[in-house]
Amino acid sequence: MEQLDDLLLGFAFSAAIGALAYRRGSLAPSGVLGAMTLGTLIFGFGGWVWGLTLITFFVSSSALSHYKETAKAGLAEKFAKGHRRDLGQTLANGGAGALMAIAYALWGEPALFAAYLGAMATVNADTWATELGVLNPTPPRLITTGRVVEVGASGGVSRLGTLATAAGALTIGLAALLFDLAGALASGGDDPWRYGWGVLAALVGGLAGSLTDSLLGASVQAIYFCPTCAKETEKQLHGCGTPTRHVRGWRWLSNDMVNFVSSLLGALVAVGVYLAV
Repeated sequence: MEQLDDLLLGFAFSAAIGALAYRRGSLAPSGVLGAMTLGTLIFGFGGWVWGLTLITFFVSSSALSHYKETAKAGLAEKFAKGHRRDLGQTLANGGAGALMAIAYALWGEPALFAAYLGAMATVNADTWATELGVLNPTPPRLITTGRVVEVGASGGVSRLGTLATAAGALTIGLAALLFDLAGALASGGDDPWRYGWGVLAALVGGLAGSLTDSLLGASVQAIYFCPTCAKETEKQLHGCGTPTRHVRGWRWLSNDMVNFVSSLLGALVAVGVYLAV
């Protein structure tokens, strides 16, 4: 019965947040469905610390997507999708976390929370790096070769983007620690700092996952070319309406798939940190 109550509360909470995000232009209609599904599962099976950590990711990444929108408007042609997240994006960013929450409810293995932090730190770090890195005053360099590339190019890294990566990952670890600390103090728990290790796990896992994202983006992610605009893009249909031509990378490895795979790697590294400390 308690599990059902948690699921219902998670559904109500995520529905309210999803509706607000839709009104603010952060979610597409299908993205609202994805956010409600993920929120219900993570709140219901993981608990409030898990759910509030998810909200930290969503709120911070949504806010940054609207930060200096005008300056970033010209980059929309490169990215597979805009700042209005759809079902695919929400599942790519939170799908791994939802699976870990379900597994945690079944087995209660503490390492699964470490995996969750690593996954969420990865997607938060990657989002922060994308939203802030494109504002770097100098062009980014390809992570594999160091070659200067256009702003927004897959696999491009910059100083500002790297700093944003670390900040995004660290934010997830600190949020989980503070939420648990608040809950422990409110309930009189005897171990309010039990998730102190989570800050390091999130930071290291998030950095590793985001690095993987950049490496995949620079090497095997599917990239297309618009013959009308003579520009590379992640889209199969360019913003100008022209069908694009696949030029490199694995066709099945879209940006959403890269995000999902990277979050799994971040989760694995975070578990390694948890076991080491």
